[in-house]
Amino acid sequence: MRKLQIGVMGSAADLKYSWEAKKAAEELGKLIAESGNITVFGAEKDCDSLSTCASRGAKSVSGLTVGVTYGKGKEIYDKDTTDVIVVSGLERGGGREFVLVNSCDAIISVSGGSGTLNELAVAYQLNIPIVALTGFGGWSDKLAGSFIDARNRRKVLSAQTPKEAVELAIKLAEETLK
Repeated sequence: MRKLQIGVMGSAADLKYSWEAKKAAEELGKLIAESGNITVFGAEKDCDSLSTCASRGAKSVSGLTVGVTYGKGKEIYDKDTTDVIVVSGLERGGGREFVLVNSCDAIISVSGGSGTLNELAVAYQLNIPIVALTGFGGWSDKLAGSFIDARNRRKVLSAQTPKEAVELAIKLAEETLK
């Protein structure tokens, strides 16, 4: 079986996420890498994010990372976090999220504002498993344990720790790919 592509989605720095959320996101990336899988994230051009923190965690243990960025060009906020840059040519909020999410076998969300909500809605529409790491606010806490709409396609599952989130995401991705 190929390596799983586990996406980590979460708040951008302008939402002023906590130090604890940053550490949890870094731990997610580290655990994904240690499991032998790939961390996929939204590579920002203009600010830090919890997604980028996850990629830093993966790189801290020599994990493989794929960053999907918006617009044109390969310039990103933290170039040392990304092994592969996918340039979508699309704008943030205008299609980049589809390329990012569609590249994932499962999604883990941490906190999250409108961009994360967009990514979670795309994952839901594509029937990609979603795990919400709770305790950090944002859309992850709001959607944990629920369906995004009345279609009841796939529940957003809740995890209390990064370890639980990664284990659940891997399990769901493997089940989906069978």
